[in-house]
Amino acid sequence: MHQRLYVNVDHVATIRQARRTDEPDPVAAAALCEEAGADGITAHLREDRRHMQDADIESLARSVRTVFNLEIANTAAMVGLALRLHPFQVTLVPERREEVTTEGGLDVTRDPAGLASSIERLRGAGIRVSLFIDPDATRVRASHALGAHAIELHTGTYAHHPGDGPALAALRDASRIGAGLGLAVHAGHGLTVRNVGPVAAIPEVEELNIGHHLVSRAVFAGLGAAVREMRGAMDAARP
Repeated sequence: MHQRLYVNVDHVATIRQARRTDEPDPVAAAALCEEAGADGITAHLREDRRHMQDADIESLARSVRTVFNLEIANTAAMVGLALRLHPFQVTLVPERREEVTTEGGLDVTRDPAGLASSIERLRGAGIRVSLFIDPDATRVRASHALGAHAIELHTGTYAHHPGDGPALAALRDASRIGAGLGLAVHAGHGLTVRNVGPVAAIPEVEELNIGHHLVSRAVFAGLGAAVREMRGAMDAARP
């Protein structure tokens, strides 16, 4: 099975926002990623607008030629935006203003009724729904019960402790449980060409979302080359 690579272009916008100018353009970056072989484009519109701006998301929704995965918090305003723009997929993620980046998975056991309502609205509009969660059996099963199409397993703990240890075992177990329930299994956060192999090798993982490393690597090698390097590392790890 071809494992999909979705490139997150948030940190192209991070560089732009450092100067509040018009470059580099994350929409142009998305097009380059697609040309280099990305299967989809991911972008997170945070409530504090620290990187992606509304105009970026509007443009991406119109211009992405593969598929667009919109990451948002579960708020009425964000769900309303998703319903208006109708991306291929919405990934619901946690948000805290004080964090530098997303530091863990969504607590799907908190306010399940509200979460289920948002999922139902998005599904009713024909939008695929994924939940960004920690690799934990309870959260995997709760995501299924809430009606999500997919889960994205948070790989941050593994990224800080790569190798064949407990963090990787948790990802393997959660992937197996999710797939057994009929969920599509995605993964992402902190993945690089150096540590992606063991995660890419998990047979149930259909899709990886990778951003910061690719933008960092692009400083030295160019964005297209960075995407192709990652694609090669993923393919080499698949059985």
